[in-house]
Amino acid sequence: MASIARLSVFASAAFVMGAGPADDGRWFAGGFSFSDELGGFRILEIRGSGTKADPVVLTKELYSASEVILVIRQDGPRPPSMAADRPGTALYLQLETVNGSELAWVEFSYELQMHLGQPSVYGDGLSFDQAQAEDGTISADAFTSFSRDFEPYDRLLFRDGKVDPKETATFSMLITDLTPTYQFYLVADPRIPFS
Repeated sequence: MASIARLSVFASAAFVMGAGPADDGRWFAGGFSFSDELGGFRILEIRGSGTKADPVVLTKELYSASEVILVIRQDGPRPPSMAADRPGTALYLQLETVNGSELAWVEFSYELQMHLGQPSVYGDGLSFDQAQAEDGTISADAFTSFSRDFEPYDRLLFRDGKVDPKETATFSMLITDLTPTYQFYLVADPRIPFS
């Protein structure tokens, strides 16, 4: 009985704390794994449980001003939303994004994709809190405004700001999934000034 309790403690700690990458390069936090396997950036650190009070905080460095894709997978028991009025899964996510390029970013967009290369559509259940059940779930410290697009894709565009080379911008968002799916993608696209 004691060994079961000990195993439960270790499993719970891994679920909540996160750490370095696993042998296959995936980083674990909040019942999900996060991977930079598609290239163009690297994950530096991860922590948190994915709740509103303790969001998953993922620190990453982008090497260029090109689009990069974060692979997110369900690994282990997925925590249900704690809100009584919210069905499905709610993942509170903060992305600390280091500008490792040599160019300033003047806008930044995020897009959800259920299938790689295909926009997320209304019927797939994946969104940046499309129901907007609560306020204040989307923000960025380096940009003063944002817009949401829901159809034909789920996209956030952060504007009116700038992230210079070697600076860090923090983006906060709530991803909800009504299906839920085992794997989905978060496309990050920094935008540079036109010359």
